[in-house]
Amino acid sequence: MGYLHAVAAAAGCSLAQPYPDNGIDWHVSHTSPGHLVDDEVTIKIQLKATYQVAPHPPGPFFSFTLDNDHLVKLARHPVSVHKILVVMLVPRGQERWIGAGHERMELRHCCYWTNLAGHPVTGRHKTTVRIPTARIFDDRALCEIMARVGAGGRP
Repeated sequence: MGYLHAVAAAAGCSLAQPYPDNGIDWHVSHTSPGHLVDDEVTIKIQLKATYQVAPHPPGPFFSFTLDNDHLVKLARHPVSVHKILVVMLVPRGQERWIGAGHERMELRHCCYWTNLAGHPVTGRHKTTVRIPTARIFDDRALCEIMARVGAGGRP
């Protein structure tokens, strides 16, 4: 959640946590007169973290398994408010998750995002999805996502 807060703040977005949580962790909104659909656009974010995938995954994607109930919620299409999945790869030992010094604080290792709209359920109880390694979730990525949604497109 700290990573998301930092990214949202750097991107000029606001955060809201839905209550009760119905399988979506956060609503992220961005206001701009340049948005075509409305001056404020919102996306929904589901956060996940895993230590089962090594940092800096090789190749164009890594695999991540979701419960089918979660996937159905994230894959619904069409929607009025787009959803993305953000997966953080963390070190196996919790003591290595955060590093702090006089010049910076580090959150290890990285978050990646994907839009699962239209993704089929393929497993009996769980489905493995592919998370593109090129889609690092940072403030620039969030600004680009909001610009696309603000123009009437998909994340």
